[in-house]
Amino acid sequence: MSDSKLRTQSLDFAVSIINLVKDLKEKHESIMSNQIGRSGTSIGANIREAQYAHGKADFIAKLQIALKEANETGYWLDLLFKTQYIDKSKYDELNSACTSIRVMLISSLNTLKENQK
Repeated sequence: MSDSKLRTQSLDFAVSIINLVKDLKEKHESIMSNQIGRSGTSIGANIREAQYAHGKADFIAKLQIALKEANETGYWLDLLFKTQYIDKSKYDELNSACTSIRVMLISSLNTLKENQK
């Protein structure tokens, strides 16, 4: 997976999260919507920040933060589904996109760490 594919997918995912937050706010849900809004958009922001990292260690650190944010976003998606704020179709769509980003991040981090040895 190329770095640009990761950037593109994380940006598209952030757009989906922002649209989800809008829907949740219309339902007067603020706790989970604020949390998922922060973590879901932070993934792409950290991937973008990594582009101008100060060396390989900083680059890896930014991608690790993005991975942690993706994992947190997965938690909020689970919680939104279990509390019936989102239906199964929406959950499956967003969870699949989030999982795909996590897989790409893990793969990139493993490659970077292997090349660091």
